[in-house]
Amino acid sequence: MPIPALFAGRLSLPVIAAPLFIISHPPLTIAQCLSGVVGAFPALNARPKEQLDDWLAEITETLAAERRKRPEAKIAPFAVNQIVHASNDRLEHDMALCEKHRVPILITSLRAPGDVAKQAHAWGGLVFHDVISVRHAEKALEAGVDGLILVCAGAGGHAGTLSPFALVREVRRFYDGPVILSGAIAHGASILAAQAMGADLAYIGTRFIATTEARAREAYKQMIVDSTAKDVIYSSLFTGIHGNYLRGSIEAAGLDPDALPSADKSAMNFGSGSTKAWRDIWGAGQGVGQIDDVPATAEVVARLAQEYAEARVRLAEVAP
Repeated sequence: MPIPALFAGRLSLPVIAAPLFIISHPPLTIAQCLSGVVGAFPALNARPKEQLDDWLAEITETLAAERRKRPEAKIAPFAVNQIVHASNDRLEHDMALCEKHRVPILITSLRAPGDVAKQAHAWGGLVFHDVISVRHAEKALEAGVDGLILVCAGAGGHAGTLSPFALVREVRRFYDGPVILSGAIAHGASILAAQAMGADLAYIGTRFIATTEARAREAYKQMIVDSTAKDVIYSSLFTGIHGNYLRGSIEAAGLDPDALPSADKSAMNFGSGSTKAWRDIWGAGQGVGQIDDVPATAEVVARLAQEYAEARVRLAEVAP
């Protein structure tokens, strides 16, 4: 399957780091890119909105300087996540700054990004869109996106319910462009498995929350280390859209994880009162049981690369 020319010679692993609401910021994004995986952050993480200009300048200038200094190094491009939804009253402002800095990749979420895709293409940017179903994939392709991020069962935060074995193969029946797979990927062997299923790149989020550069509370990082898949709860209560959250954070908010009501999707609430999604109710994917420590991002990527290489060797040994 095709990989965008933008990635040629720049990736140490076929990985895009998922943009993490509140958590991703320039230190994490830069560390990811310098390690050879696509770093990403949500535009909404820059607050106030004027800060986004500074963030984009810092990331762009730092990566450019490192490429000049080390032309042989695999330094990945970065991506900015844009929420394409009526609730995002910053979209026009943030897109103008992305255009100013010629952001190489946009990751769009929630609604098909027709106008956003056209704007990004005008400056030469790529647009990858989050989808959880074939219908969403078809609508995104009609809007002109350059790749699909299949958010499957087990992914952290807002996630779908389809098995990757089902969604990847159904999408591949009508689409031969770039596919990025998300869902409980926290080990190098899972990256190889994603490729074996027909994806081009893996999409990894939760593993990067438990890193030294991540802008997450230390208690959050520790809860990821202490949790396993059984501690991940799927609920629509906190934002109006189903997502995966850590049981411990729900209990700390005084709620019963096993008796959560549903929420109105149209509300797109992000928590109410003193408890808010992402800030107090912490997202995580089902791959948490594979995370045992909080190292630097470079160490995480190095481990993933080693695991990926070992998995390739094992696969060669068992192949008929």
